[in-house]
Parts: sequence; structure tokens; C-alpha cells
Amino acid sequence: MIKFVRRFWRYLTAGANQKFSEKADPKIQLEQAILEAQDQHRRLKEQAANVIAQQKQTEMRLNRSMEELQKVNGNARQAVLMAEDATKRGDTAKATEYTRAAESFANRLIAIEAEVAELRSMALQTTQASDQAKAAVAQNGQVLQKKLSDRQKLLTQLEQAKMQETMNKAMASLSETVGEDVPTINEVRDKIEARYAKAKGMAELQGETVEGRMMEVEAAAHNTEAQARLSEIRAELGLTPAETEAPAAEAVPAPTPQPEPTPGV
Repeated sequence: MIKFVRRFWRYLTAGANQKFSEKADPKIQLEQAILEAQDQHRRLKEQAANVIAQQKQTEMRLNRSMEELQKVNGNARQAVLMAEDATKRGDTAKATEYTRAAESFANRLIAIEAEVAELRSMALQTTQASDQAKAAVAQNGQVLQKKLSDRQKLLTQLEQAKMQETMNKAMASLSETVGEDVPTINEVRDKIEARYAKAKGMAELQGETVEGRMMEVEAAAHNTEAQARLSEIRAELGLTPAETEAPAAEAVPAPTPQPEPTPGV
């Protein structure tokens, strides 16, 4: 039962993560990844700084121990010389005191030598760890720079993808129906062309009817009557047809022939 519950929980978690990834904004996710990489690099630098600090502290302790070793070694040698000099002078008490002092310096010298050996080993280890930490920081810094460069490329690709999606939607809307109550451009075009064709057809039919011919005859009759009336007026004025036509010919010059247009101009 417990195993089934765990498997079911993992299934629900995986499904929720998948739905979240599908709906999440890639730009925000990219920024989150970069922030996580930068935070990881910061933590790595802090750890490397602690390792380097430990190396520096070990080196300082080793230097102090080396200085103390030289000092104690010098004191032990001096005590031995002073004990030897007291022995030569026959001063047994002084010789004994200097000998004890030399033994104390020798014991201290042995302890310091052991400490120096241990510190040297620690210094070697911390130096190696420090070098590895520096190399890790440098390598991770290069990885971070690569991620920052990739972020800019991915952001550019994301903007191009958004623009392409917008263009695809715009192109698709040209041939798709917006809604049930809104016609498409093709439907409106067909409707307008149908009305235009019908109007042209009605005009041609009206031109071929008897009423149309009768109107043409009436217009010709009116024109003939007007010409006759003008002839009467000219006769009353004593103007002959030749006299009236000559000035008109002089007043209105003959049209100048125009060159034929060149095809394509």
C-alpha cells in the first residue's frame, strides 16, 4: 500500500511538473536558470575562499614554528656551550644548571620539530586543495560565461519565435472565418462581384428593350427639330450656310494629329 501511494504521488508530481513546464514563460525560466548558475558560482567562490584561507593560516603557523625552531635551537646550543664553559672553570653547580637548561631546550626542540613536520604536511595538502579550488572556480566561471552567452542567443531566438507565431496567426486569419456572424474577405468579395455582374446584366437588358429604342428615336427627332430651327434663324438673319460655316471653320482650328502612344508607356 505504501509503495502504491509513493508511486501515485510521484505520478501526480510528474504530471504537475509537466503542465507547469508547458505553461511557464521560457524567458522567466531562463532567468531562473541563470540566477541559479550565478548563485552556485558564488557559493563555489566562498568555499574556495575558505580553502585558500586555511592554506594561508597553515603557512603562517608553519612560519612561526620555523622561527621558534631556530630560536630554540640557538638557545639549546648556547646552553650547551655555557655548560661546557662552566665545567672547564670547575663550577659544577653552574654546569649542572646549564646542562638542565640545555636538556629543556632540547625537549622543546624535539616538540617543535614534530610540529613543523606536521605543519609542512598540512601546508602541502592545503596548497593542493587551494590549487584545486582555484581551478574549479576558474572552470565554473567559464561555464557561467558560456551560459550568459547562451542566454542572449536563446532570448533572441525566443523573440524570433514569438514574431513568427504572430505572423502565422495573422496569415491564418486571412483565410479563416473569424466567427459565425463575421464573413471572410473572400465571401464579401464574392457578394460584391455578384451584385456588380447582376447590375451589368440589367444594364445590357435595358439597352436591348423597345423602350430603349424609342428613347433613341425621340432623341434623334429632337436633334433634327433643333437643326431645322437653327436654319430658320440663320435665314432670318440673312446668313447663308456657307457664310456661317466659313467663320466656324476659321475660328476652330483643325486638331493637330497626335503621335500614337508607345505600348507599355
